[in-house]
Amino acid sequence: MIRVALADDQLLVRAGFRALLAAQPDIEVVGEAADGEQALALVRERRPDVVLMDIRMPVLDGLAATRGITGDPELGEVKVVMLTTFELDEYVFEAIRSGASGFLVKDTEPDELLRAVRAVVGGDALLSPGVTRRLIAEFAARSREPAPAAVLAELTEREREVMALVGMGLSNQEIARRLVVSPLTAKTHVSRTMVKLGARDRAQLVVLAYESGLVRPGWLG
Repeated sequence: MIRVALADDQLLVRAGFRALLAAQPDIEVVGEAADGEQALALVRERRPDVVLMDIRMPVLDGLAATRGITGDPELGEVKVVMLTTFELDEYVFEAIRSGASGFLVKDTEPDELLRAVRAVVGGDALLSPGVTRRLIAEFAARSREPAPAAVLAELTEREREVMALVGMGLSNQEIARRLVVSPLTAKTHVSRTMVKLGARDRAQLVVLAYESGLVRPGWLG
């Protein structure tokens, strides 16, 4: 069973998500929170696999709550998917840097929400369709001059190449086509790279690709 926690200050939003998720045979809703402090307490108590976290909440906002989760080594297995009203919400960029595995707009189709929950449990980053490259471009526009990254010394030449392609927004299938390998091989390279760098998921790998200078602004084409 995939254990999911809901954090949103709107009762009707939580009720809608709960009804959809609870109807699935492989998903269990383990709790709800109406603000960021409640969300942190809920996550620490119930240890869900995934938290659907609203960005704007009272007492403690979703960004701060996400940093509290991703910064706690004991909660390293918990994935956070941010919920926003608009695809390019001004806080989405900071959400990814804070360790969120991705984000969804609140009017997402039900099937997409269910795919999202299952995807992040599998270690994939989740971004609304068509947003990935725009989000990366935003990161590129805001990124500072990267410092030398000794951590990349841990990677093989092929792993660096794969990490750069992830940083440019390519999916495993696109990477496979670019490198003329199978999608499974591409996925294996991505997984090994994340393990070596201690990346929580694909979204964090994108951030590391820019912060290390492996991918630079203007490379998106």
